[in-house]
Amino acid sequence: MPTHFSNEMIEAAINGFENQKERIDTQIAELRAMLTGGSTSVASRGPGRPTGGAKRKFSPEALQRMREAQQRRWAKARGEAAPAANKSAKPKAKRRLSPAGRKAIIDALKKRWAAKRAAEKA
Repeated sequence: MPTHFSNEMIEAAINGFENQKERIDTQIAELRAMLTGGSTSVASRGPGRPTGGAKRKFSPEALQRMREAQQRRWAKARGEAAPAANKSAKPKAKRRLSPAGRKAIIDALKKRWAAKRAAEKA
């Protein structure tokens, strides 16, 4: 085990441990809020965002997908049948290549191969 650490290594270790501490503090606050039925807004700020700065936003569809996935995970953990997926969500349409796009790709490949063959002959 090395006995001499550079300042950058020590600072990186400190930053890593501070990030872990923030995550743990947030999780503890959320669990305490579950016990008391209170809010976690104060605890979720942490030292990185002292005034509750920018927070990642998710679209309603993404939130719904995450919610359903979590419900399926918990149902699986409890040994229950997973709840049915949201039937109102339309499946994404399969993308198709247009004939013009296909022709453009073929023409570009032919041009590339012709250039390669010409380069090999030269």
